[in-house]
Amino acid sequence: MQFMLILNETAEDFAQRNHPEHAQTYWGGWTAFIGAMAQAGVIVKGDGLQGPHAATTLRVRDGKRVVEDGPFADTKEQLGGYFVIEVPDLDAALDWAERAPSARTASVEVRPILKMPAPGPTPPA
Repeated sequence: MQFMLILNETAEDFAQRNHPEHAQTYWGGWTAFIGAMAQAGVIVKGDGLQGPHAATTLRVRDGKRVVEDGPFADTKEQLGGYFVIEVPDLDAALDWAERAPSARTASVEVRPILKMPAPGPTPPA
């Protein structure tokens, strides 16, 4: 069964990425977590994301595109990355989520991957 681990981080977490004194510890935690998942053979896909300063949010309201710089502003945690993992069940996914460095400072959301229905026949025009 596939689950997405949605890795949220605080502003302080994002600041550690390039901090001269804290970057090695920050990246070392993620490297260990990713290495453990790779060794267990559970990673299907995953990427880190640039910080919220690089985000652009789009909404369509009344048929018009509204584009804003940045993510949703009223949250203390921002999306930092994700992994899709293949594990037997939710308990196994939660075990991996617990090991993510961001679980200790922010949160990890775990969701089953939606299986899309196969496309049906094209309706007549």
